[in-house]
Amino acid sequence: MAPAADREGYWGPPTSTLEWCEENYAVSYYIAEFWNTVSNLIFILPPIYGAIQTYKDGLEKRYLAAYLCLTAVGLGSWCFHMTLKYEMQLLDELPMIYSCCVFVYCLYECFKYKNTVNYPLLFLLITYSFVVSIVSNFFSNTAFSPIMYGTLVSIIVLRSVYIVLWVYPWLRGLGYTSLTVFLMGFFLWNVDNIFCDKLRALREKMPPVVGAVTQFHAWWHILTGLGSYLHILL
Repeated sequence: MAPAADREGYWGPPTSTLEWCEENYAVSYYIAEFWNTVSNLIFILPPIYGAIQTYKDGLEKRYLAAYLCLTAVGLGSWCFHMTLKYEMQLLDELPMIYSCCVFVYCLYECFKYKNTVNYPLLFLLITYSFVVSIVSNFFSNTAFSPIMYGTLVSIIVLRSVYIVLWVYPWLRGLGYTSLTVFLMGFFLWNVDNIFCDKLRALREKMPPVVGAVTQFHAWWHILTGLGSYLHILL
């Protein structure tokens, strides 16, 4: 097989501010980053099932919103990695912010005794989402969205640890499993970024299917998608 370098494809030259280690259009003329695209199915199919079950069981709408937001993350990421266009990049990054805001709301409402709405918290999270959306749309600062996303994830992790340590200790197994799976994905995300040149060189010497295993950004999707799904169950 010829070296899998970046090639031209259906969607034209990338306009996104970010590109990942997977070679562009190496697998399909119609999909810029094939493995980074199809790995988003983990964000789409299980949450759809979860949303259906949530509706059937008559659970509160906040849980339905959590599943649907996770599905939106998968769809946005699919479009981004398929096209590598800046508009699709926003469709990837912003749903991550929105879904985390829903997760924060669910975690801070888990001790209530009846079906009510926490309007102050809801207003704060909507305002946060709105500000991030505006800044991301008009200022293509690649550091802004990750920082805002990382802030929300930190809040989610701290709140979750508090819940499983002091309130619902029988949920520690599920809580720690979801966190561990997510952190494994984060580790592979960093490996993919730091050792990209070495990974690309290694793939040139491998059969295509074997080389696909080294697409660590795709593994980031799989592991964080699974970790997020488990966290909604928590």
